[in-house]
Amino acid sequence: MADKIATREAYGAALAELGEKYDIVVLDADLAEATKTLTFKKKFPDRFFDCGIAEGNMMAVAAGIASTGKIPFASSFAMFAAGRAFEQVRNCIGYPHLNVKIGATHAGISVGEDGATHQCNEDIALMRTIPGMVIINPADGMEARAAVEAAILHDGPVYMRFGRYAVPYLYDEADYKFELGKGITLAEGSDVTIVATGLMVHIALEARELLAAEGISAEVINIHTIKPLDTELLAASAGKTGAVVTAEEHNIIGGLGGAVCEALAGVCPVPVLRVGVEDKFGKSGKVPALLEAYGLTAANIAAKAKAAIALKK
Repeated sequence: MADKIATREAYGAALAELGEKYDIVVLDADLAEATKTLTFKKKFPDRFFDCGIAEGNMMAVAAGIASTGKIPFASSFAMFAAGRAFEQVRNCIGYPHLNVKIGATHAGISVGEDGATHQCNEDIALMRTIPGMVIINPADGMEARAAVEAAILHDGPVYMRFGRYAVPYLYDEADYKFELGKGITLAEGSDVTIVATGLMVHIALEARELLAAEGISAEVINIHTIKPLDTELLAASAGKTGAVVTAEEHNIIGGLGGAVCEALAGVCPVPVLRVGVEDKFGKSGKVPALLEAYGLTAANIAAKAKAAIALKK
């Protein structure tokens, strides 16, 4: 197994693997090579449909297929799946609560050189507003594969967010258990809680090491399911540490940070500081340089953690 893999790669491999076990159908919008659904197409050509560059229509087709009892996966870049097709996702899938799974690849600024038009930092916020929509943002290839099967087993619409950039494995098959709506405590701590999702989870673990070198004990939680959110786990951790930092490759408005603030405000109000894209559009560049430019780094998470600790009463 490679040391790193993009979650979009794991998505494509999972569809091809799980197609043997489940009656799934895959749709794409003329991006099968990029979304990695091409792997499924080659294996199950009769269950793959290219809808062309017409993402809204693809979502409506997926809704129709779901109404027949089959499980469709509608795949495209996050910018198109959540952005361009929002009306159809809301009205054709969300409103009738149909069993459609949306595989949104190339999310966040780690799309890299494609630039602001393709770097979707708003999709979690958009999907969170649709009643009944489940949102999964896996942290590594193992979690991405598990997320696909969890989506199949869940009855209702699911939005899955995948990245283009290769990220390290955090889990192995022997000890990993994915539960929809349940966060995972990767490391326990007593001074501050770092809540991360997607690409930012392994960076949060690096931040924990930086803080440990200064004698600060950080708890790290992986939130792979942003909706429904594991409020119980978050409240228990926040109650223990008294300060929280969120980390996401998404606009800090409406994403994981917003969801955590909303959840904790009602049950365990503590200082919460957010690391993410600070209400800006992306720009073209190499991924490491973009992560640095937008503050999506271990050093920035550590700095925010110390600032959150200072806000404790």
